[in-house]
Amino acid sequence: MDATDDVGEDELVPVPGTTFGEIDLDLIRPNPRQPRDVFDEDALDELVTSIREIGVLQPVVVRRRPDLPGHYELIMGERRYRASKEAGRTTIPAIVRATADDDLLRDALLENLHRVDLNPLEEAAAYAQLLEDFNCTQEELSERIGRSRPQISNTIRLLKLPAMVQRRVAAGVLSSGHARALLGLNDGADMEQLAQRVVAEGLSVRATEEAVILLNRGDRIAVSRGTREADPELAELARNLGDRLETRVNVVMGKRKGKLSVEFANGEDLARILSLLGLDASEQ
Repeated sequence: MDATDDVGEDELVPVPGTTFGEIDLDLIRPNPRQPRDVFDEDALDELVTSIREIGVLQPVVVRRRPDLPGHYELIMGERRYRASKEAGRTTIPAIVRATADDDLLRDALLENLHRVDLNPLEEAAAYAQLLEDFNCTQEELSERIGRSRPQISNTIRLLKLPAMVQRRVAAGVLSSGHARALLGLNDGADMEQLAQRVVAEGLSVRATEEAVILLNRGDRIAVSRGTREADPELAELARNLGDRLETRVNVVMGKRKGKLSVEFANGEDLARILSLLGLDASEQ
């Protein structure tokens, strides 16, 4: 069947427990409980190209909307749905199945966990939403989605990080291991300051854990000594620039020349950094 044909609901092919067919993209509403906030633009562009050339190889999964007959709500396949629209398609192959409200977020979360990983904060927000909306315990959630209770608990704790630290975790410049270590601090301001040093100086998770222990003891001098770079002036410059750009910056000076390196998580993060530097990514 040609994906460009306009096929109505009465032409869906029955399959045991489900129906299948081409559905008009305009009749599908994105999943309002979609746990993913950030989609890799490069990966999405590749999928757009693939769909333009060979079509959608795997159907999305939708459910009928009881409030609007003939319309659907997306359960699985947000990337395929978005890419199909960008590729100029008018329909998409879809499996239609009955899904209760309390299964919708779980299904979307499971698909993302098993396909393209959510960033740690997206995963934490999805876990927290499941616990709140569906009034289940962490143990019950663990059994339903196949994740250990400690993993769920430790991930949800990331939502307690200060906003500045959360942004760096979401951007991928601060790992979840570093973030969990920072949660050991008793003071939010200390979390922010140590996060800045982790990013600027490239501290390991182990070094961060040791710094947390020292800071909780009130030994700030030992922390400063333990993380000092060979050239204090260059280290301070890297820290200041890293704080401004909210990413890891490294400055190295050799005998004849030096090197300045700035890390970024993805195309969107690069555009953000270029904007802070007064540059237009589209002109580069």
